[in-house]
Amino acid sequence: MSNHRYSLDPHPEDRIQLKLLYVTSAKYEGDWHSIPHAHHFSEFFYVLGGKGRFLVSGNTFEVQEHDLVIVNPNVAHTEMSLASNPLEYIVLGVEGICFDFQQPQADAEYRLVSYRDQSPAIRQEFLFYLRALLAEAERDLPYQETICQDLLEVLMIIMIRHTNFTLSVVPSKKANMACAQAKRYIDQHFREAMTLEDLAELAHVNKYHLVHTFTNDYGLSPIQYLISRRVEEAKNLLKTTDHSISEIANFTGFASQSYFAQTFQKFTGVSPSRYRRQAKNA
Repeated sequence: MSNHRYSLDPHPEDRIQLKLLYVTSAKYEGDWHSIPHAHHFSEFFYVLGGKGRFLVSGNTFEVQEHDLVIVNPNVAHTEMSLASNPLEYIVLGVEGICFDFQQPQADAEYRLVSYRDQSPAIRQEFLFYLRALLAEAERDLPYQETICQDLLEVLMIIMIRHTNFTLSVVPSKKANMACAQAKRYIDQHFREAMTLEDLAELAHVNKYHLVHTFTNDYGLSPIQYLISRRVEEAKNLLKTTDHSISEIANFTGFASQSYFAQTFQKFTGVSPSRYRRQAKNA
C-alpha cells in the first residue's frame, strides 16, 4: 500500500481580491460593429476560433485561435473580425485588478498571450477552467457566484504561473467622464495639432482640473499622453514602413523632424534611425 499525505497551511492573505463582473461567449457576426471603448475594469479575451485584429491604445495586432488578449483598466480597445473566418471568443470582465507586464510604460496597457506557444497540457488546463467558468455562469444554481469567483481566481493563478508578469490588486476607480472624453479624442486625433486648452474646451472643464484628474486617472498628463501616443505610432511606422524620418514625423503630428527626434530619443532612449535599424535586425 502506498500513501502520500500533503499538508497545507492556508494563508487568507494569498487570496486574490477581485470581482467577476461578467463572462460572455460571443461570435462576431457581420451585422455587429465594435468601436474603441474603455472600462474601469480589466478585460480578458480568449479566442476560441476564427481570425481577426485587435486595436488597443492605437496599436493593431492579429489574433487567432488560442490567443489571449489582456486589457488593463481605462485602456481604449476594440476587436475586428475577418469576414471569411469570424472571431469566436470568451470575454471576462474583472474588477479590482491590473497587470504589471514588465514592459515600458507605453506597452503596459495590454498584453497578447499566445497559448498556441504553450504546451498542450498548459493550454488544456487553462481552457478547462475557462469553459467551466462559462458553464457555471450559464446555470442558475445555488452558490453560483461563489463558484464563478473561485474558478476565476484559479484562472488568474494558472495564468500568472506560466507568464512573466505579475498581478496587482487595485481599488476600483472609474475614470472621470471628462478625462475619458479627452483620452478618447486623443486616441482618435493624435496626429492632429491640439493644445491643452483645446482638450479642456472639448471636455468642458478647466484646464488645470483636467491636468490633475487626467494624471490621477491615467498616470500621465493629457499632453504627455498625447506625445506618448504619437511616439508609439512612430515606432510602428519605423518598424513596418520605409517612410523617411521626416515623413513619419509629419504623419504622427510632430511640428518638425528635429522635435520628433528629440522627443523620440527621450521616450525610447534611442534615435528614430537607430530604433529602425534595431527593429529590422531583430
